[in-house]
Amino acid sequence: MKYDIKKQLKTVSANRAWIPNLITSFRILGAIAMLFLGPQSREFYVVYALCGLSDMVDGFLARKLRTTSAFGAKLDSIADLSFYSVMLVRLLPVLRRRLPEWIWYLVGLVLCIRLGSYLVAAIRLHQFAALHSVLNKLTGASVFGIGLALLLPDLCLTIYCLLVFGISFTSSTQELIHHIKAPPKPMAS
Repeated sequence: MKYDIKKQLKTVSANRAWIPNLITSFRILGAIAMLFLGPQSREFYVVYALCGLSDMVDGFLARKLRTTSAFGAKLDSIADLSFYSVMLVRLLPVLRRRLPEWIWYLVGLVLCIRLGSYLVAAIRLHQFAALHSVLNKLTGASVFGIGLALLLPDLCLTIYCLLVFGISFTSSTQELIHHIKAPPKPMAS
């Protein structure tokens, strides 16, 4: 009987395919838990850190196990959106007190570009589309850092948020241009 190593590796990978998606799902559950924890409490930051860790590990593990999938990418986008939405809802009151008013106009600009990118993708590609680019990963990491930057003095927090603006403005604009230039998908009949 011949031993097929490639077939065995595929079987092992298939059996482990659920692990990265389970880690990604943890981020969604963590986001829900953060809704019920006091912002800036020890418990909040423990869940916050675990969610951040899950965001770093899930994609790496999926690539390492060779179990990347379209479903996993969409689940990751949903988990990111859930986590960052809850993070902003819980930390926004603290940020509003600590950051100067003008910075919120920059935040609004980035949100408009990002939403415009999603709208263009929905119209042209007939689906939700978010790039998993290096700049978007850097944006996610820097936005995640805002929660930790709340531990800094106000001036340092503001400077950090300006850095985050620069990164997120660049990545949002890059994604918008990508979706504008992407060949449109024909509508299904």
